[in-house]
Amino acid sequence: MPLELPSTLRPKIQVGCKGPVLARKRLAVYVLSLAALSFCSAALNAQKTASGGKQAAWKLAWSDEFNGPNGSAIDSSKWVIEVGGEAWGNQELEYYTNRPQNLFIQDGHLVIRARRESYTGSDGVRRDYTSARLKTAGKFSQTYGRFEARIKVPSGQGMWPAFWMLGDDIDSVGWPGCGEIDIMENIGKEPSTVHGSIHGPGFVGGDGIEAPYKLSGNQRFADDFHIFAVEWEPNAIRFYVDRDLYVTRTPADLRKDWRWVFDHPFFLVLNLAVGGDWPGNPDPDTGFPKQMLVDYVRVYQRASP
Repeated sequence: MPLELPSTLRPKIQVGCKGPVLARKRLAVYVLSLAALSFCSAALNAQKTASGGKQAAWKLAWSDEFNGPNGSAIDSSKWVIEVGGEAWGNQELEYYTNRPQNLFIQDGHLVIRARRESYTGSDGVRRDYTSARLKTAGKFSQTYGRFEARIKVPSGQGMWPAFWMLGDDIDSVGWPGCGEIDIMENIGKEPSTVHGSIHGPGFVGGDGIEAPYKLSGNQRFADDFHIFAVEWEPNAIRFYVDRDLYVTRTPADLRKDWRWVFDHPFFLVLNLAVGGDWPGNPDPDTGFPKQMLVDYVRVYQRASP
């Protein structure tokens, strides 16, 4: 609507040569004040949007809250359970099963339980540990967005919980051509540290582009739930623990002979590995069973372009 000036600030012709000049000065001051108020209001709104973070910038696209009855199976419309004991390229010691002993819902959480037991799968492979691994391949994948989970990891030497993503073209181009985004990995011998990394053609294994996040004051990730997330956009992947942004990856991080492959749909993976070339084997003090608890997994899209 039209701006109505207070009567005291409306320009008016006064007797003498200074009247109109003073009125114009007062009007200019008022207009500048309005501009300043408008600027401050915009700044406050921007600050609220920033502090609101996910709520202001993102809209929910997919989630699993794991609120089924205690002891129930996972939602097969959302997840695929992977089965096998072929060490998964990392010299892991477990056999991943689809048994309720290793994977179930309890008290609003997904429980991935690693057990020490002799187990032989239908493929004839025998392992001394069992655990579980699940993915959304063929059920859900997305290009770009915010991918987050609230997780409580287990403690103990040789444990290797992870929340990560793989390109959904893995069956056609293989790994690492499909790309990999490790949102959270923890190894038991580093109780206060998690790692976020990306892998692609040329940057795999020890050459993967990785960054650690460490809790202060000797806190342990196994003592409480934490939110692990990435915000993935064209040419940028930002890694978070709770509200802390601890590293941003861009094509500028790649060497000339490496290739950025983070521009197509990725699916989600959750697993709890036992042993492997990175965490090492469990020791007598590890103690089993061990549990990875997942409160929820949520995927967001930008609320606006």
